[in-house]
Amino acid sequence: MDPNRPDKALLAVLRGERRDPPPVWLMRQAGRYLPEYRALRAEKGGFLDMAYDPTAAAEITLQPIRRFGFDGAILFSDILIVPHAIGQELTFVAGEGPRLAPPLADHALEGLQPVMERLEPIYRTVTLVKSQLSPETTFLGFAGSPWTVATYMVAGEGSRDQAPARLMAYTEPDRFASLIARIEEVTIDYLAGQIEAGVDAVQLFDSWAGSLAPDEFARWVIEPNRRITAAIKARYPDTPVIGFPKGAGAKLVDYARQTGVDAVGLDETVDPAWANAALPQGMPVQGNLDPLALIAGGDRLARAVDAVRDALKDRPHVFNLGHGIDKTTPIAHVEALLAQLRGA
Repeated sequence: MDPNRPDKALLAVLRGERRDPPPVWLMRQAGRYLPEYRALRAEKGGFLDMAYDPTAAAEITLQPIRRFGFDGAILFSDILIVPHAIGQELTFVAGEGPRLAPPLADHALEGLQPVMERLEPIYRTVTLVKSQLSPETTFLGFAGSPWTVATYMVAGEGSRDQAPARLMAYTEPDRFASLIARIEEVTIDYLAGQIEAGVDAVQLFDSWAGSLAPDEFARWVIEPNRRITAAIKARYPDTPVIGFPKGAGAKLVDYARQTGVDAVGLDETVDPAWANAALPQGMPVQGNLDPLALIAGGDRLARAVDAVRDALKDRPHVFNLGHGIDKTTPIAHVEALLAQLRGA
């Protein structure tokens, strides 16, 4: 370790070091389970208003760091910023989730008018956070992976089984490939902009990767993520890339070996002992406590934490949840998790 540089434990693990205790951050750690977030949202308005307000978004990014001292800060934003920049209109409907218009199941991608300046507030948020973040805290940027982003763009909203996008991929593969390519192009520039503004590492979220058959997974998850990772590595060889293909199951092995990502995230359905045996030796992994175990708390939480740590004790490990923290999670349970991890 360079004595003249701050020790970013999480960044070191993403680069292949083993640390004990493992560094920790929690997906969606900046959000509705925190009273300070709820107070700011009541003051500022809707989710999208806050995501595009650099001062508010920076404050939200920093809130869980101040409260818990996590080893990583994750940019407060949303994966649908990219389709918004590509030209779809984005709204969030209370109690129902995001809406993109027009849905590309019925409209042509070529009819959208790009609005790339919609990315600029996100870069300003990164700059603001970086100026206030302690030098020991790793700053994580992110984007949605092309498949998951495409599912929203095609349907115009979230869907249970992603059928509209899956059907387009089968029946109009050239049209769907054009959409994936456009998302890739913007995502590469978007991640590069975040890195230039100050993030230390980036994560590619593929929340709906588990809905695809193996051949489709290879075409629409592995290959786009491989191309994005290669482009980022060509520009920023020292910036780690975390890939998180939720629901990939056994396909996670091919993902890890073929995409070029530096680390893989495990969702809560993955047996960490299996992952430890199946994934490339020495590859950093992130995860994978069940978010519901964190809600449950007590002995059940303590046992679940120990099980994850024990299974991954021989490789670089970033402790995290298997998916996002739920809004009903008691703050005391997060504190207990951290105390257990850190031996307090």
